[in-house]
Amino acid sequence: MESANIVSGAFISAVAFASEKHRNQRRKDADASPYINHPIALANVLANEGGVVDATILSAAVLHDTIEDTKTTADELRQLFGAKVTSIVLEVTDDKLLAKEVRKEEQVRHAPHISTEAKLVKLADKICNLRDILASPPADWSAERKQTYFNWAARVVAGLRGVHPGLEAVFDGLLARQSELL
Repeated sequence: MESANIVSGAFISAVAFASEKHRNQRRKDADASPYINHPIALANVLANEGGVVDATILSAAVLHDTIEDTKTTADELRQLFGAKVTSIVLEVTDDKLLAKEVRKEEQVRHAPHISTEAKLVKLADKICNLRDILASPPADWSAERKQTYFNWAARVVAGLRGVHPGLEAVFDGLLARQSELL
C-alpha cells in the first residue's frame, strides 16, 4: 500500500478531538452549519487539492481553531498531539485579547514569518473562508463587508506566497471571483 493511502491514527485522533471541542459551535452562514466542517475542509484542501500528506500538517489544520475558539490550551494540545502540531497551531492562532482590527493586521504582519507548515494551514484557511463567503456567506454581511474580507485575505496571502504555487493558484482563482459579491 502506498504511504499516501495510509490514514494516520494521529490525524484521526486530531479530527475526533476537534469534533468534540467544536461540537456546539456553528458557522456564521445562513444555515448555521456545524463549525467542524471548516477545519475538516482545511485538511481536505491540503490533502486533496494540495497533495499534502504530512499527518502533522493535516492534524494542525483540523486543530487550527481549537486554542483560539474553544477552551483548549496549548499544554493540552502538546500532551495529546506533540510539540510540532502545537507549534503550528500556535503560529496560526490569533490573540483574542487584541481588538479585532489589530488581530487582522497582526495576521498580515506575521504571515511572512511563520513556518512553511503554518503557511500551508493559513493558506488553506483563507481558501476555505473565501469559498464559504462565495457559496454561503454570513447572513448579515453586506457586499462591502465581503469585499473587505477578500481584500484583507489577499494581503495575508501575499505574505504566504511561495509556499505552494498550486494552492496559491486556487486562492487566486477565488480572488478573481470577487465580482460575484456585488
